[in-house]
Amino acid sequence: MSEGQWWFCLKHMRVEPDQGCPNKDRMGPYATEQEAAGALQRAAERNKAWDEQDQDDDD
Repeated sequence: MSEGQWWFCLKHMRVEPDQGCPNKDRMGPYATEQEAAGALQRAAERNKAWDEQDQDDDD
């Protein structure tokens, strides 16, 4: 992995550099610390969009 990657740790609910918790406990990698900080929000937005798409497909 290249230097400068960032992760969002689901165990500690915080952004971590490449050296951190095991990847099984993290989301990423992200190019910037700010991108990693928004990981949960982006995941929630994507889940909502997918749920809405599933509802549209069922109609």
